[in-house]
Parts: sequence; structure tokens; C-alpha cells
Amino acid sequence: MSERLTCDVVVVGAGMVGAACALYAARAGLDVALVDRGPVAGGTTGAGEGNLLVSDKAPGPELELTLLSRRLWARVAEELGGAVEYEPKGGVVVASTPEGLTALADFAAGQRAAGVETVDVPADRLHEIEPHLAPELAGAVLYPQDCQVMPTLAAAHLLRASGARLLTGQAVTGVLRTSKGAVRGVRTTGGDLHAPAVVNATGTWGGELAALAGVHLPVLPRRGFVLVTEPLPRRVRHKVYAADYVADVASDSAALGTSPVVEGTAAGPVLIGASRERVGFDRSFSLPVVRALAAGATRMFPFLERVRAMRAYLGFRPYLPDHLPAIGPDPRVPGLFHACGHEGAGIGLATGTGHLIAQVLRGETPELDLAPFRPDRFGREAS
Repeated sequence: MSERLTCDVVVVGAGMVGAACALYAARAGLDVALVDRGPVAGGTTGAGEGNLLVSDKAPGPELELTLLSRRLWARVAEELGGAVEYEPKGGVVVASTPEGLTALADFAAGQRAAGVETVDVPADRLHEIEPHLAPELAGAVLYPQDCQVMPTLAAAHLLRASGARLLTGQAVTGVLRTSKGAVRGVRTTGGDLHAPAVVNATGTWGGELAALAGVHLPVLPRRGFVLVTEPLPRRVRHKVYAADYVADVASDSAALGTSPVVEGTAAGPVLIGASRERVGFDRSFSLPVVRALAAGATRMFPFLERVRAMRAYLGFRPYLPDHLPAIGPDPRVPGLFHACGHEGAGIGLATGTGHLIAQVLRGETPELDLAPFRPDRFGREAS
């Protein structure tokens, strides 16, 4: 006699990507259970800034996923009203030198050809869009499609809208397999969940869950800090960052990299980033990193020199070696699907990821080609 199915699909991970996978799978008519060893948004999502960015994506598969996700985010935000604090405020990428501006303009031209809206902003017009920027910058590019949500709220509301059964505080300790090797559910500290499909949406722990199923997925944590100021009147209108931020995101270096990223929030505090370093899951506070963030922010917005920093927090981005997430079915284990490794773009890419996962769960042809995101592209099996 066959085991009684608990549901059609178990999603592991209650961050933004897991929430989106649950939402779109449920809307596709599937019965969904979502399990996490911690609370909703207890990992990378809760430590994020909520960015939905097109501005930092070069033409290619990730940008295509970004544009799909942005369209879906706009629909979700309309459905949920103000609950997710969706703010289509746009982004501004600034260059400090003429050479930097030329490189930025070339990058933006390639993005425009791929469907991104861009507006060149000469130096003498910068203060019309951001009055408090430092003088003597060479120019900028405005990206009207950049948006922001409040990540913990958004994850919670996506889960609520999905109607999925939520099982928090239950760690997954094993992936159940049939005699032929196919997925038949997961084992958790709260009991077994039986389903013919399991979605790995565990972010920085994506490699660990893959290993429980006997496959290799080289997800690594990439630590980043965010500095939070006291509440202020809105003085930073957009997400504003230096042009070298894009290179920092694409870097393979394990060493510390910082580039100034500054944005206001609906609640008043200014958020200041961005740092990246591979130090495992070390949660130690780093004063040199925070100082570097503050220095970069004040060079861009001098008024911040007179503003108090109230706190700093850190999180870990789920990093894969080629900077693309793993999305889709794992051909090594029938019934195992991956939706992880989005690095710092998981909030923005969540809706598109969830939509594509739901399509393949239903046996449909996905809207985007998933070949660049294949989870087995890294080769060797886990031992």
C-alpha cells in the first residue's frame, strides 16, 4: 500500500523565495506545505533591504528573470495593496569620474537594448533628482524600474496569500526517497511530510539540503552589513549607489569589498551598504566594515556626516560560483527542485522564480529557458 500523501509539494525555506514558490504553486492548483527550522524571513530575507533592482543586472539570463519578476511584483503589490510597502522609487547610479561615466553609459546602453528603461543624467541635472548629492560628480543613469519592498512584511504576506500550510520551527533532517531514487517527501524534527515534489528554497543552506538528497550544489554564504541611521525627513529620493557596485556584485573575490549604496525608507531611516566578503557564517561585528560603509555614504551624501547611526546588522547572501541561482528540477533526483543561490537579488527575483517553479511543477514549459540555471551545472556529485 502506498503512503498517504501529505500534500503535492513541500517547499523548504520560509524566506522570500520560498514564500513566492508557495504562492505560485498554490495558484497553480497544488496543495503546498512549507517548512522551516526557524521563523518566517528568519534568514537572508530578514537581513535584506528589500531591493527589486534591474539597474545592476547585465544583459543575459538574470536580467530576463529580473524583468519577469518585476512585472510579477507589480501585480502582487497591486493585489496586496500597501501591505508589502512596495515603493517604485527608481534607482540612480552615479559616476565620480568622466571615465566612470563612459563605462556606465556603455553598460546602460546594453541594458536598454535588453528592455531596461534608462535615463542619462548629466552632472548639471543631478541635483534636480537628488538635491543632497555631493558636488562635482560626473553624472549618473536613472533607472525608473528599480523598486523596493519591506522584505519581512512581503514574505509574510505572500505566504498568507498562498494559503500554504506553514510549519515553522521544524528542521528538515532528511529527504525521503523511493526505492528508485525519486523524492517522496522530507523527514523533519516534527515528523515526516510525504509529497512527490520538494522545493529547495533554503537560501544559504541550499547546499546542505541538496546534500541530504545526495547531490552537490556549491552554495556559499557571502556576508554583508547594513548601517541604519536615525529617522529623517526624506532626503534620499531613490536608491543611489556608485557605479563600482556592479563590479563588486560580480566579483569572485572572497576578500572584503565595499561600495556606497544609500537609500531612504518609508519609515524614515536611511539604509547604507554595501559590503561583501566570504567568511563562512561568521556573525562577528566588524567595525572596519561599518566604518568603510559610513565613509562611502558620506562621500556620496555629505549631509550624512551630521546624522547618527542607530544600529548595524548583517546577513548572508547565498552565493553560487557563476553568480546565477539554481532554479528548476534536479535531473539527478526526480522530484527535487531548486530555488536558491540568488545572492543579493533574492527579494527581487523571488516572484519570477516562484512562477517558473510552479510552471515546471505542473509539467508546463517554463516562460524562461531554465538551462542557464540548471542545478547540476556544477558537476560532481556530493560524496
